[in-house]
Amino acid sequence: MELGFIGTGVMGKAIVAHLMSAGHKVNVYNRTKSKADELVEGGAVWQDTPAMVTENSEIVFTMVGYPSDVEEIYFKKNGIFTVSIENKILVDLTTSTPTLAKKIQQTAIEKGADALDAPVSGGDLGAKNATLTIMVGGHSSTYEKVVPLFKIMGKAVSLHGDAGSGQHTKMANQIMIAGTMTGMTEMLVYAQKAGLDLPQVLKTLGGGAAENWSMMNYGPRILKEDYSPGFFVKHFIKDLKIALDEAAELSLELPGTKLAVELYEQLANDGYENDGTQALIKLWWSEGKVGFYKN
Repeated sequence: MELGFIGTGVMGKAIVAHLMSAGHKVNVYNRTKSKADELVEGGAVWQDTPAMVTENSEIVFTMVGYPSDVEEIYFKKNGIFTVSIENKILVDLTTSTPTLAKKIQQTAIEKGADALDAPVSGGDLGAKNATLTIMVGGHSSTYEKVVPLFKIMGKAVSLHGDAGSGQHTKMANQIMIAGTMTGMTEMLVYAQKAGLDLPQVLKTLGGGAAENWSMMNYGPRILKEDYSPGFFVKHFIKDLKIALDEAAELSLELPGTKLAVELYEQLANDGYENDGTQALIKLWWSEGKVGFYKN
């Protein structure tokens, strides 16, 4: 199958590699061309615009940073909707807004195509290991056509309802992760302050009710002082703000999520917006509360 992929960042690059390994031809575009160089050397076909990717592909995947970026590559100059998309399928893997997902699907249908919103969870490791969780919104008939491709990039794929449902499910995911990330960092600074051996604490807690993905994957990175971005701080702030906006539309108050946003915004203001989300531990460095350092 001839596929398109727009957005070859940390996660997109790994996903494209899996699709090519499965035998698919992949047309690629990225705002910073150099980030696609390795993929092109490996057999991907560079296209100069999102429109050109779309013209040459049966199914087009998009994975960019912010809803404004999604809006641009779909609706603006040289965007996906500026060329014929009849009988094509558009799949947005970006964590964006349910409202925009519905707008994209409606426009696609008007132009003789269809669209799915399919945000993912699992970070850079999930993308590299093809173990992503993929949460999908859209028509079931279109979903079934794309499932074989989803299974190349992820281990858990599910349809949650009409357009926008995938994005709502991702918001639920991010709300949960906000709690595990704050809990994991506070647990580590508490354990160190109490004089405990941190690797042993991680091992012990990982065998009980406190076990969670954030602790088991990001805890070891923190102990190695590895703050490389499996998922950027700035993108997590974006996601959590979308979650709070959607909660407000549903007349919900989410105080824990609101606090997580405040903590991550403080981290970004301290200059760490391009670090991974595990860099939250740095708040205890900069404020001198605990003096957390690698043992």
